[in-house]
Amino acid sequence: MTVQVRFLPDDVTIDAKAGEPLLQVADRAGLKIPTGCLMGSCHACEVEIEGGDAICACISSVPTNCQTLTINLFVDPTW
Repeated sequence: MTVQVRFLPDDVTIDAKAGEPLLQVADRAGLKIPTGCLMGSCHACEVEIEGGDAICACISSVPTNCQTLTINLFVDPTW
């Protein structure tokens, strides 16, 4: 299943496969999500998905239950 992933604030949209790692999707879109531990503990890769939920991109993938997904990339100057 293909999911249309939209990254804000740059308004970049790319098609992704359900289950594809979010870091990989962002990389293919030419976007970098900061990472730290790559285990979800440090929250350096925290992004906000539509609806306001914050998730760690390093341990998350494109959900299988949607056709579109909007992700707001935070810029944290400490990372």
